[in-house]
Amino acid sequence: MAGKDVTVTDACAARVSKIVANEAENKALRISVEGGGCSGFSYKFDLVPSAQDDDIVIEKNGATILIDELSMVYMAGSEIDFVDDLIGQSFQIRNPNAVASCGCGTSFSI
Repeated sequence: MAGKDVTVTDACAARVSKIVANEAENKALRISVEGGGCSGFSYKFDLVPSAQDDDIVIEKNGATILIDELSMVYMAGSEIDFVDDLIGQSFQIRNPNAVASCGCGTSFSI
């Protein structure tokens, strides 16, 4: 499965690059889907030093985003963005597979 199933905005790539520039070891943002959260599934964001064998690697503008194969099943077709507005700053995932989501923006159901 190719990383083209998930798109990364320029704002997301810029934020990831800025975050890892200040990290000694961590060079990528890992996004995974876990059971739990208000709506059944939740997104988890971690800084990691490198990819694992089952990771799909998405590179954009010098930023590296990693998504494991199982999480990609739930995230196919999604757009990962970074939003900086009056409410605050956050990574947001626009997932066309989600039929419901939570106000926190990190929980969803399929």
